[in-house]
Amino acid sequence: MIQVCIVFSFPKYKKSKNVYPYLSLILQNRIIILQNRLGVFLSLQIDLNHFNTELFTYMHITRLNKLLLFALLAPFAINNRVCAQNYTIPLWQPGKIPNVTNTINEREIIVNEEEGYTGIRNVQIPDIKVFLPTRRNATGQAVIICPGGAYSGLAYDLEGVDYAKFLNTFGVAGIVLKYRLPPSGNHATGYQNPISDVQRAIRITRYHARKWDINPDKIGVMGSSAGGHLASTAGTHFDLGRPNSKDSIEAMSSRPDFMILIYPVITFNDPFANDVSRENLIGKNPDKKLADYFSNELHVKEDTPPTFIVHAGNDDAVPVENSLLFYAALRKHRIPVELHIFPEGGHGFGLAVGNEHYGSWPQACQKWLKWLNARY
Repeated sequence: MIQVCIVFSFPKYKKSKNVYPYLSLILQNRIIILQNRLGVFLSLQIDLNHFNTELFTYMHITRLNKLLLFALLAPFAINNRVCAQNYTIPLWQPGKIPNVTNTINEREIIVNEEEGYTGIRNVQIPDIKVFLPTRRNATGQAVIICPGGAYSGLAYDLEGVDYAKFLNTFGVAGIVLKYRLPPSGNHATGYQNPISDVQRAIRITRYHARKWDINPDKIGVMGSSAGGHLASTAGTHFDLGRPNSKDSIEAMSSRPDFMILIYPVITFNDPFANDVSRENLIGKNPDKKLADYFSNELHVKEDTPPTFIVHAGNDDAVPVENSLLFYAALRKHRIPVELHIFPEGGHGFGLAVGNEHYGSWPQACQKWLKWLNARY
């Protein structure tokens, strides 16, 4: 089969401050594959964000009306799953992002962290990057993945994309959430944004479930470190949908069907709170009620979803007691829970590739997901 890749790159115009950055988030890094009658696949990659990127593709078109291009391609980018296996979708429509002041001109920052991963800071427009397995291998399960980063940044590949690709290897859809962070500016009440974004991601996934070969009753949430706090917040603070909303996505339930928590922050109460995550989310000296609200071991109920937990006993950043507190709360309410505590590993090990000890947790998680899929 012949494959042709065309990349469009456009100069940045001063008049495009409000419109084109949003369009770029819809189209950037998006591959739309169309099969014509001759059996040729056209792979179109649109790059509106990196205006000076050196292109190494078959065609380079530098002058074309952006709005015309968007009008032609957006229906395919947003509404169709053709043959592409991953693409990016903004969580909110232009001008509809909640809890935004629009008083500060902020820009997203992508950095290469010293620890050897790509980090994202100062998120302004949240989105999800959807990684779908081959249709014939799809199990029907999907996982919304919340990268960690102490609520000041996102370990986007280490605790996001890597997980999604791993999940795809055994037929589970991985959906990486790029969520807003409280220190990023432009937010009226910063601590509301992460939970608002993860709930929206769950709703969007449920809304598109059939089209993405996902069972709408088998959509889970996953997170590491502060991302684990966000995931456990989603699993303990949810609603069953807003049927009166004019937005059909908001009518979907935000309850995850299961949780996968990797060295998670759980409590915001001393002595086991992670001070950095707590301060970044709710401030240095938070009100006791607010700290209790985000101490998720206090909010486990009979409808809290089944949970898989991994932690290292020698974690100096997030004490293992966080996982133990959550495990105990789940057990108290008879929620199915599987807990793996390793004596080594520290904090932030991700998939722990190359380690035969605590690096075995991904295989245990795979078996747990298979068990869960058969049982529920």
